[in-house]
Amino acid sequence: MVRCFLIHTVCPISALSAGECRVLYSRVFGPDEAVLSEELQELNPEERRLLQKEKVAVVARQVHSAVTLSREASGRQLVEMVPGEEVLALQDADSGVARLRAGDPFNEEMSVLWLGVQSLGFTLVCEPHENLLLAEGTLRNLTRHCLEHLHMLGPGSEVLLKSSRIDVLLSRLLPHGQLLFLNHRFAQSLEKEVAAYMAK
Repeated sequence: MVRCFLIHTVCPISALSAGECRVLYSRVFGPDEAVLSEELQELNPEERRLLQKEKVAVVARQVHSAVTLSREASGRQLVEMVPGEEVLALQDADSGVARLRAGDPFNEEMSVLWLGVQSLGFTLVCEPHENLLLAEGTLRNLTRHCLEHLHMLGPGSEVLLKSSRIDVLLSRLLPHGQLLFLNHRFAQSLEKEVAAYMAK
């Protein structure tokens, strides 16, 4: 099962300092760890929400560091893409997998898959036994739809204003955090359904 999906910044943008990372969108699936953990049960709903927000921010910062290191190690210059070049941007994306130890920040060990596309990071946090190839395919598919239909490469692209559309994408491509095995026919019908909704 996928524990969470997030979109965040991975390189400096005008409003942020060089090492800072901002979570633009996050969706958490599965049980609330605070409900399951005895020592966290006395937290009120607001404290639980803040704890969840901090866990997501920890993941975003770790992915930000991984993307920065990957880009420095490759020595490639980041070429700014414009709307219409989403496919090229996705092909040129940095990608990786990391393991989060138990307690850092989730109670259990987790796997993190990420894509760094221009200044945006797209990240899936999965349970460790999850099929990583399937998770990577799902992450690339989600990222492609976000880039193509929500025009996230353009200047002034407000991810926060598009959260309801991202929610719809997740409900179709990652229902309740479950990775889907898609045959060709089902994948095509899903593509048509998503394209029809996004054209509204």
